[in-house]
Amino acid sequence: MKPLKTRISITIDDPIYQRIKGLAEYDDRSVSSYINLALREHLERLDRKEEE
Repeated sequence: MKPLKTRISITIDDPIYQRIKGLAEYDDRSVSSYINLALREHLERLDRKEEE
């Protein structure tokens, strides 16, 4: 079973998009997948800080 996904639209600065796009290509991922991964890791770091 595939995980549930929510389609959204966001606006980001072009330099940030270009950097994410390059990192996603290097990692052989889609931009969407890379952003999802980055946000997940960021939220996990926040959770760890709250536990401390």
